[in-house]
Amino acid sequence: MKRKVIITVAPVGSVPTKKDNPHTPITPSEIARDVVACYHLGASVAHIHARDDSGKPTADVNRYREIKELIEKECDIIIQLSTGARTGNHFERGACIDLRPEMASLTTGSSNFSNGVNLNPPDLIEYLAQKMYENGVVPEIEVFDISMVDNARFLLKKGVLRPPLNFNLVFNVPGSMSGTPKNLLHMVEILPEKSTFSVTAIGRVQTDLITMAVILGGNIRVGLEDNLFYSYEDKMFGTNMMFVERAVRIIKELGREVARPDEAREILQLGRR
Repeated sequence: MKRKVIITVAPVGSVPTKKDNPHTPITPSEIARDVVACYHLGASVAHIHARDDSGKPTADVNRYREIKELIEKECDIIIQLSTGARTGNHFERGACIDLRPEMASLTTGSSNFSNGVNLNPPDLIEYLAQKMYENGVVPEIEVFDISMVDNARFLLKKGVLRPPLNFNLVFNVPGSMSGTPKNLLHMVEILPEKSTFSVTAIGRVQTDLITMAVILGGNIRVGLEDNLFYSYEDKMFGTNMMFVERAVRIIKELGREVARPDEAREILQLGRR
């Protein structure tokens, strides 16, 4: 059987605006619309950030609820809510976990952004992890450098995290780990045994690294959170749907198959922990 590859779509994140790319979804209905369209094209996981009425990042649980409910009315894509550093201050970032999504992001360390700090102190990491497990939410461990893999290993031994772990390896964020094939290979090599991994690559290196991720046995993430341009040479804006379509083509050209949501749930062992 051909190996199944999971596509995650990250439709907006906390940074892009319509001035950066006119196709950027901002409102709950726009975000849900893009997610549902990407689901029909082959995405099995949706990594969700919320924006307030002014378009700024928010940890407001009601905003997350609205997006989640709009998506669930239309499809059975796996919803993964963000608890990232740009969504709020400290413990309020965990409010969305009460909505009991199937997954939520969990960054296991601090790093730099281009104009700020990706702050994740130990007490916050443990608080978020505990709250996820109490609500039946599977963490996706987001790592921006090697130390975050090591800390995930430490938290696994400590019992804060539970095996098997699902990682999202994030490359090329300005201020953090660069997006080189050598860095990706090393990160994959040091993951705990039986872990799954997905690769997120920001900007120009996205197509190269997601292709390499498929070859190495991983999954991939695409979307306007990570890349505004479909073609940098032509300065051609992308859409979430265009990025998912390209991801599908890459997977098929490499002789793999795109995982459906039910297959993704099996691969990620959702509902078993």
